[in-house]
Amino acid sequence: MAQRTPSQLVQQLDQTVIGQDSAKRTLAVALHTHRLRLAQLAVNPLSIDKSNVLLIGPTGTGKTLLCETLARLSDLPFVTADATALAQSQFVGNEVEALLQRLVDRAAGQIAQAEQGIVFIDEIDKLKQASGNPLSSQGERVQHALLKIMESALVRLPDGRSIDTSQILFICGGAFVGLDGIMERRHSFGFIATDQRDDSRILARLNARVKPTDLLEFGLIPEFAGRLPVVARLHDLTVDHLMRILVEPRQALYRQFQALLAASGVELRIAPGVFRQMAELAVEYKAGARSLRGIFQEMMTDVLYTLPDQTAVRRVSIRSLFEAPVFETTIPA
Repeated sequence: MAQRTPSQLVQQLDQTVIGQDSAKRTLAVALHTHRLRLAQLAVNPLSIDKSNVLLIGPTGTGKTLLCETLARLSDLPFVTADATALAQSQFVGNEVEALLQRLVDRAAGQIAQAEQGIVFIDEIDKLKQASGNPLSSQGERVQHALLKIMESALVRLPDGRSIDTSQILFICGGAFVGLDGIMERRHSFGFIATDQRDDSRILARLNARVKPTDLLEFGLIPEFAGRLPVVARLHDLTVDHLMRILVEPRQALYRQFQALLAASGVELRIAPGVFRQMAELAVEYKAGARSLRGIFQEMMTDVLYTLPDQTAVRRVSIRSLFEAPVFETTIPA
């Protein structure tokens, strides 16, 4: 099957992830380039350096979902890891080996396939160096351990085989709380252009870009920051974004609960205003889209408790998040 172009990948991502257009484009290009590198290596021994990716964005903005969706679209082996868990481990090397073993397992045991896969490491910002932080020195150790495999290393796996990491695409993610303040203190670029409109646009892009020096000031070691040349920013989700997340994606919560009730012959109807109420609550919770499931589940608790005892119900209508659901035994024509 022909590989999808970056624009086709973005179109597919739009069906799963709401918003974050710039990050989608960056990741789509990164995946497409990864595929091109692998194809080039098959016919030409000249090595093209890989470009690992750093995703920066608040919790619940879609970092993991973007990576999981891209991996599924590319049909490449994909695993995730938590940098905090790595930092808490006494034997970091063993944890890294176990991570790569999971990648091989995802490739059905095929080393060659695993060597083309994707590894996503979340909460990488928790590895920063900071005085007074008991995990600081361990976090730096984890950065050094990851540094080796992110560039190129032959790692011996727990099953006795070895895997070459030189072609594995590494994507790291984190909230990086405080990074914006570092960027604001940084001096802006000076830039000269003949077209004032172009000058402003380019200046804005340059000034909004996260630079290696910003990451160093934040607490990443220089070598580690240098292994993440591609940086994508994800932004806080607005109320409108959260409302769309509830209803638009293929696996939207509203669709899931509609299907759940439909299995018992019951129609679920939720007024549009309810989605806004849930989205506003999620914004207050400051956990992004992650809080939506808990809010939705809590709203549906009374419905799911009551329905098994009321087999005559054919429709459930929810008109407000703060009002009891309406159970209807007949559906008007």
